[in-house]
Amino acid sequence: MSSSTSSSSSSTTQFHIHPHSAHLTGSVPPIQPAGESSVALEEEEEHDYESLPVGSGWAVNMAAGAMAGISEHAAIFPVDSIKTRMQVLPALNPILSPLGASSATASASSSAAATATAGVRPSPPQLNTIMQHVRSISTTEGLRSLWRGVASVILGAGPAHAAHFGMYEFIREISGGRGEGWSGVAGTALAGAAATISSDALMNPFDVIKQRMQIRNSPHRTVLSCAKTVYAREGLAAFYVSYPTTLTMSVPFTAVQFTAYESLKTLLNPDGSYSPITHCTAGGIAGGLAAAVTTPLDVAKTLLQTRGSNSDPRIRAARSMGEALRIIKDRDGWRGLRRGMLPRVLTVAPSTAISWMSYEFFKVLIRQNGHLPESGQAA
Repeated sequence: MSSSTSSSSSSTTQFHIHPHSAHLTGSVPPIQPAGESSVALEEEEEHDYESLPVGSGWAVNMAAGAMAGISEHAAIFPVDSIKTRMQVLPALNPILSPLGASSATASASSSAAATATAGVRPSPPQLNTIMQHVRSISTTEGLRSLWRGVASVILGAGPAHAAHFGMYEFIREISGGRGEGWSGVAGTALAGAAATISSDALMNPFDVIKQRMQIRNSPHRTVLSCAKTVYAREGLAAFYVSYPTTLTMSVPFTAVQFTAYESLKTLLNPDGSYSPITHCTAGGIAGGLAAAVTTPLDVAKTLLQTRGSNSDPRIRAARSMGEALRIIKDRDGWRGLRRGMLPRVLTVAPSTAISWMSYEFFKVLIRQNGHLPESGQAA
């Protein structure tokens, strides 16, 4: 009797498990259709792709961000090197004298070079276009010099981009950045600004070293030797003299970039599925737009970060963004504030396209425990 009762009970009582809940029924329910279950599961998975859990999603976002940052900087570095060289004013960039040399010594060296008859390198010609820089580099320094300093950005890009994307996702989640309308736009912009403040604090010293190694005829060959020399001659402040300028530039840059990216991604891919073409296109357009808008501040940042390698006393004494902008305007006019805009856009647009595409790819890859994502899937 008890066995038959138990058998009957087991046939009429079932335990149903759903993605986020469970319930027990006492009557015999119809089995849920496979198609309906599949649709519900796809909806849950799509939600997981676009909205990672607060806290538990940090590790995913930071790991994806670190990989994206390294991919971004390594691929675009040669164009960035040309941009740096174009932004240094010709009148303020003679053949570089040894770091720490006085202006008198530098002047004497220049005079000696002018009167020498053999064995002395002539003053480099003024270069105004990308192709002029490429030809000059290939004939005087070798194309390998375009990669000088890449180790610095790789070392800094990992932790900086990890902090960037981790902070972005966290602030966007708690500020309502995933919502509709202006509140969603404001939350996304706030998240982008917060992400930039944290990542730039980590990246700024590496960026200073990178640009010191990128400039024409740089005496530095390794990241460590450059860092030691800058610290010994200029102190720790040299690594952060451009930080206020970097933030002044990067906060609006990132706010424009992230807002444009999210808007374009929604426009081009309304269903929110994994789409490399969408992530690449939206990221490139957003980055190029932000780069063009903030070029004047980037020129000022370059001047501050390379001031210690210049023999001009006014450049070496520059301490603020305002002073840098005044020097640029005095020496090169208003057009100096647009110096390097084309290579900057050419650098940033594919850079951000690669960064966003890599970020979205690694985010899905990590969420799926190493299984490669496919275009169009809900992930």
